[in-house]
Amino acid sequence: MTQPAICPSVVSIPRGNGGAWRMEVHDRLGSTSDLCKNRLDAGQGEDGIAILALKQTAGRGSRGREWHDPGGNLALSIMLVGPGAVVPVGLWPFIAGLALHDAMAGYVPPGHALELKWPNDLLLDGRKMAGILIETGTEGGVSWQVIGIGANLRGRPDIAGRALSCLADCGGDVPAAPEMARALLHHLDLWLARYGAHGFDAIRAAWLERGHAIGTPIRVAAGNQQFTGTFAGLEDDGILLLRTSAGVRRVVTGEVLLAPVNRE
Repeated sequence: MTQPAICPSVVSIPRGNGGAWRMEVHDRLGSTSDLCKNRLDAGQGEDGIAILALKQTAGRGSRGREWHDPGGNLALSIMLVGPGAVVPVGLWPFIAGLALHDAMAGYVPPGHALELKWPNDLLLDGRKMAGILIETGTEGGVSWQVIGIGANLRGRPDIAGRALSCLADCGGDVPAAPEMARALLHHLDLWLARYGAHGFDAIRAAWLERGHAIGTPIRVAAGNQQFTGTFAGLEDDGILLLRTSAGVRRVVTGEVLLAPVNRE
């Protein structure tokens, strides 16, 4: 006999603009972002909806990778529609990254390093613990954005060739996913307000304070090309600046690895 669908619990999280995030907490989903996109495709998109899965079985990361969830981690997607989808898509990794960093920082004990990595990763003690996936489109002439965020809280998947971390590696208390999601949405609201008041310059400056330091050795893989250099900052639109032997190079897209530069 088919089991009846379990309705998600719904939590309202106040925002500074007088509105609220409406967070749905699902016990189990394939992909939180796919649920958002399915609703948008069906004409059921709603601005300010956040979908949280306590267990996600088919999560997606950047560049078509799977995002493995061993359970107990954060799998959250935020749906923004119409007037809510006003932030240029290229700026979202920085705004969402700042919110993710600041929400997570409240649970990281002293002695551990939390660092943003261009364009959409969060590192804990030098290893990836969280990532952000931005998707955008138009439905019925109305623009939408889906901000997907996955973070390793209680466990980290075992993936060959990739060094990952989770919040539990630090010891101490690890929040449940709904608590972390609430903290993240709170900080996202703060950074959206700051962006609205001061523009991207304020976001860029804050990201540079929390990101890999100027001079950090970097290797970039972009298509069939690979090149190395050191981090030289961000342009006004968030494009990465890489100092190479041939001068400063603008990196619009690519996979960035914080690795020693081979100077031979």
